[in-house]
Amino acid sequence: MTVYHRLYEQLAGSLLEGWLETLPVAVAATFERGHGDLAKWQAVVDGLPKIKPSSIELSSDCVRIGEAGDIDVETTVEIERQLRLMHPWRKGPYSMFGIDIDTEWRSDWKWRRLQQHISSLKGRYVLDVGCGNGYHAWRMAGEGAELVVGVDPTILFVMQYQALQQYMPHVPVYVLPLGIEHLPRKLNGFDTLFSMGVLYHRRSPIDHLYELRSLLRAGGELVLETLVVDGDADTVLVPQGRYAKMRNVWFIPSPQALEGWLMRCGFKNVRLVDVAVTSLDEQRSTSWMTFDSLPDFLDPDDRALTVEGLPAPKRAVYIAEAP
Repeated sequence: MTVYHRLYEQLAGSLLEGWLETLPVAVAATFERGHGDLAKWQAVVDGLPKIKPSSIELSSDCVRIGEAGDIDVETTVEIERQLRLMHPWRKGPYSMFGIDIDTEWRSDWKWRRLQQHISSLKGRYVLDVGCGNGYHAWRMAGEGAELVVGVDPTILFVMQYQALQQYMPHVPVYVLPLGIEHLPRKLNGFDTLFSMGVLYHRRSPIDHLYELRSLLRAGGELVLETLVVDGDADTVLVPQGRYAKMRNVWFIPSPQALEGWLMRCGFKNVRLVDVAVTSLDEQRSTSWMTFDSLPDFLDPDDRALTVEGLPAPKRAVYIAEAP
């Protein structure tokens, strides 16, 4: 895909150059396997009008592309119609030429919770695992990152990224249609690595932590955000069925247990920087994501519990350093 040519050029000569031996082939193979709706989504990307936005804003809560005055009313209606064909929009918010994309998640809230605790991203090579359509990756670029690579196996989210990217091709953000399992081990080339909302989906959380460590250079920074439950250093919730209607939730540790996991995997300077209960205003259904969301996942009579009777979602953010 031509959108990634600049990425391949930027990787050449960097600590990540070895990745080029497999990356272009892996990306091409994913698009060749395709998806039943890929042609529709590609038509949306290709059909969006070629307009140069008057401004790009990556440092505010809402990632903004252009202004309402950049286009006429008819073009506004057509762009919104096309973007809605990419439903559901889960991570954001975005504004494109005055069209507000009210996503399921107020991802800016998560960013504000961790932003003050991370090291400066200026000049850094950053990896965002499970990045969705790239909202946080754009914010990382807004903080001055030299390169941000996001990986997410959901093709829809990758195509949403491509719809946004064509209006800011100069920004060094690339969302790849890959899962972390498709990345070579021991790349040891990223300065900062974000894994947010991924750990509890992995059947082996310890293996995931080792994978993350192997992608960071020595002294690189890990930003890990995941579900947690109250308890001591030995507390880990293993849902026997679904958790908040999700099938693929395997392990939810207490903050103390997760700290122990990180240290056991060799990470240094491990610190808990935030714990927050997910609110009904942070994750909810909107006209851009009309499926069930957090209010439907919780016990209607006791919002402290999921519909399965398990503790409601609480999320922690850890910062740690690779050895």
